[in-house]
Amino acid sequence: MVVVFEGELWIWDARRADTWTFVSLPAEESDEIRDLTAGARRGFGSLRVRVSVGGSTWTTSIFPDGTRGYVLPIKRAVRTAEALDVGDVATVTVELIDF
Repeated sequence: MVVVFEGELWIWDARRADTWTFVSLPAEESDEIRDLTAGARRGFGSLRVRVSVGGSTWTTSIFPDGTRGYVLPIKRAVRTAEALDVGDVATVTVELIDF
């Protein structure tokens, strides 16, 4: 399954010295992912994905957001390479792998 969407980057404050930058997957696609991968989750409910943003492609995981959606962490190296910051909207391609 491949999902292409536009999403705004936002920060989750880990209440430690570090923060994490995420983008939320759309609700409809999150529901489809949940249905397709029922029972195939790893630690913290994560699912392995291949992601592309601009010219950057990497492998990571998406995580349940505590409601019915999923969130995708956007690492600093990608944000730097693609000149993205919190509040920017990025076009994101997410492909489910290893399920």
